[in-house]
Amino acid sequence: MAGGGSEGGLLRLLARAVTDVLVGSQRRGASGRSSRGGSATLRSASRAQLVPHDESDSPGRNGAGATRDLTAAEIRSLRPSYEPHPDGDPDPGEIVWTWVPYAEHDGRGKDRPVLIIARIDGGTTAGCYLSTKPHRGFVSVGSGGWDSQGRESFLAPDRVLRITDSGMRREGHVLDREHFVTAVQTVARLHGIRG
Repeated sequence: MAGGGSEGGLLRLLARAVTDVLVGSQRRGASGRSSRGGSATLRSASRAQLVPHDESDSPGRNGAGATRDLTAAEIRSLRPSYEPHPDGDPDPGEIVWTWVPYAEHDGRGKDRPVLIIARIDGGTTAGCYLSTKPHRGFVSVGSGGWDSQGRESFLAPDRVLRITDSGMRREGHVLDREHFVTAVQTVARLHGIRG
């Protein structure tokens, strides 16, 4: 494989096609709300984690659907809620995967899991990214299917992001209500969000 540029391109195309099929089947097969509550893993989303992803074309990276930081005024106007609906669209209480630009805003970033905390409008949500590193001020949200190694994850409350439905690569997991409430309370205190 080394040095095989056309082979690498073919493999990327094949991986993207497999991801599209898996995510498409998840969206077509969704039947609304999860009856299992807290930890409902989405089957095809878990399988999709195993497929390599080309970050140069990540949903949420470019264009009108690009993930961006919300302004202080936009954050204060949020009304967080817990309303997961495993239907292919991002909803409050779900962890989704999307492109998250680095805080330096220099064009770099990373495909990351993000906890959706509020709906902004019909096609846009607000969320905070997760990390497996417990930085100061981060809030534990436990572990779950969004991390292929089952590691504990921590929410970064200092950055609240705008995520469009089209900018989401896939749903990953429904977070349990208890962890959701703890995380959102921390975000609300930090940014002055009123209930």
